[in-house]
Amino acid sequence: MDIYLPAGFSMCRRISGLPNTCLERAKRLKACVGGFLQRQDWSILCYSYKYRKPRLTLEECLMWKQSLDKLLSNKHGLYAFRAFLVSEFSEENIAFFLACEDYKSTKSAAKLPSKAKRIYDEFIGSEAPREVNIDYETRDITQANLTCPTATCFDMAQHRIYILMEKDCYPRFLRSAAYRNLVNQLMVKSTKAKNKRALVNRLPHEEEEPK
Repeated sequence: MDIYLPAGFSMCRRISGLPNTCLERAKRLKACVGGFLQRQDWSILCYSYKYRKPRLTLEECLMWKQSLDKLLSNKHGLYAFRAFLVSEFSEENIAFFLACEDYKSTKSAAKLPSKAKRIYDEFIGSEAPREVNIDYETRDITQANLTCPTATCFDMAQHRIYILMEKDCYPRFLRSAAYRNLVNQLMVKSTKAKNKRALVNRLPHEEEEPK
């Protein structure tokens, strides 16, 4: 089943393609983390606040390139990707995806109808303040599923949004200056740490040398 988009339409919608309500919310979100997003500086991920020990390793960061699944399954990767989407005014995509993940983990069947309605009203309905970009057929099927909500009633819509992020947002995230800068910072730190360990390992041998 294909998703048909107008010519020149970006999968992760830009400012001009957003409804006013969604645009205003995106602006508020961006304002909340303004300095962070304006700089697109994710070096905060490299350190812990209390002990200044590394939080994110170079290996983890490079692993994000393997797939969108790898990125989203890493807590630091999810943080960085979500910040990137907020800066691109398309945060509703990952918000919907995560809402669906939370919905599917609901253990009480009695809670499904109310949670399903909230997700539909927020992301899919015609007046949704954070409307996601899905085709009419998927929208209609999802709406029909809500008549008798199950844990899988959003699966089709969630898959559509995942594909949109995978094909458009995810590659642009990997090409972003913020991601490339983060990799460079971690490479520098990794090199310094290796040099320090090598120096420490050499010191005892040097001390044992006869005078």
